[in-house]
Amino acid sequence: MKQNMQTIYLQISTAQGPAECRIFARFVLGRLLAEAKAEGVEVEIISETADKHGMMSAVLKLDGKHAETLAQRWQGSLQWICASPVRPKHPRKNWYIGVFRMPDMPEMPSESEIEFQTCRSGGKGGQHVNKTESAVRATHKASGISVRVESERSQHANKKLALTLLAQKLAEHHAGQADAYARAQHSRLYQVERGNPKRTFAGTTFQEKRG
Repeated sequence: MKQNMQTIYLQISTAQGPAECRIFARFVLGRLLAEAKAEGVEVEIISETADKHGMMSAVLKLDGKHAETLAQRWQGSLQWICASPVRPKHPRKNWYIGVFRMPDMPEMPSESEIEFQTCRSGGKGGQHVNKTESAVRATHKASGISVRVESERSQHANKKLALTLLAQKLAEHHAGQADAYARAQHSRLYQVERGNPKRTFAGTTFQEKRG
């Protein structure tokens, strides 16, 4: 069953848009969750930034064999055509937000993804430490990120600790990449919002426009 499972991370972003965009984003989140439930896709809200009007941004984790199909229906610029419900005299009637796919989160690396090298410990510990190759360097082959551990007495213990530290480093590396990715997508939203929206909704009932 696992081979049919897909995990996808999506970000709903208003790109710091006005209250109307945050109202729209709150609706989009609810609609996406409803579609996910109908299609058997599990959704976990990883993070959410909300205010009194609605939602500024959210990161979602989608799991299930239909996750990719669901994500494709939402990715891109979304449009809401409606007179402002909070600023009645405002002339603008078109509001845009974006749904972006985030980089995949790293899982705990398997040993097949890591290159291990043993070497003599270089720290204090007397002759016994220096004569045995108990220190371990673990390198994640795909990213090149590596750690060196020599704090434990045995090579096995150092190897186990190296795996844990490497997983932490990979998670930190990903967090930095995801943050940069999100900032880039925020700026891109302003450039693409007048293009062809992926989905368009209208009015206070958010009736979806087809075609």
